[in-house]
Amino acid sequence: MNEQPPQRVRVTGPPRRRADVVRTPGTREIDAETALGEVFMRSLLREQLALAARVLVALGLTVGLLPVLFHLVPSLGDVRVGPVPLAWLLLGALTYPWLVLLGWFYVRRAEHNERDFADLVGSVAPDERP
Repeated sequence: MNEQPPQRVRVTGPPRRRADVVRTPGTREIDAETALGEVFMRSLLREQLALAARVLVALGLTVGLLPVLFHLVPSLGDVRVGPVPLAWLLLGALTYPWLVLLGWFYVRRAEHNERDFADLVGSVAPDERP
């Protein structure tokens, strides 16, 4: 008795048609890698780089200088806040909320920059090209 398993049937939904994507003139400029598209991309990259630099400077001036502060003022190593040494409190407890706050600020501003960029690119009319 050579019984064959039933034939497999492929079940699919109705065919999906991809909606025609309406490309704004600004996005076409970027996709075509024209001079105007390059200016758009450079402006976004410059904004994002400046934001990253500001966040890194804030991090460096706060968390990065703590070891220097404790090295220059050794008596701070003896300071206690309750039973906890100040150094542990600053480096072990307060640093992490500060990092979360900086991360939240960075993401919020980066998304804001991207929204502004999308608005700028979407508002370019074909007759505004140089």
